[in-house]
Amino acid sequence: MRSKILAAAAVVMLMTTAGCSTLERVVYRPDINQGNYLVASDVSKLHTGMNQQQVAYTLGTPMMTDPFGSNVWYYVFRQEPGHEKVTQQTLTLTFDNNGILTNINNKPALSK
Repeated sequence: MRSKILAAAAVVMLMTTAGCSTLERVVYRPDINQGNYLVASDVSKLHTGMNQQQVAYTLGTPMMTDPFGSNVWYYVFRQEPGHEKVTQQTLTLTFDNNGILTNINNKPALSK
């Protein structure tokens, strides 16, 4: 009799813990987007030789700037869709002392 009660308790425990993992996909999770939304067509408009004002007009204000000066701008877009993996797009723009764009680092590269 005691073994039947233990077996039943084990089955109930197994079903309750397994139920949580299967219900995980049923529960609604909203998409979470943070940062500067980057579009491949806007990023393709950038080229070295542009000044900071032209870049800001094309992409908007950067999410972060270099805390020790204004020579590096960071455009970061982080996307966490419901039950999928988090993705992050980082565009780093480097300017010279005159405010002219000298380097464009786009990781991972946006596809058109």
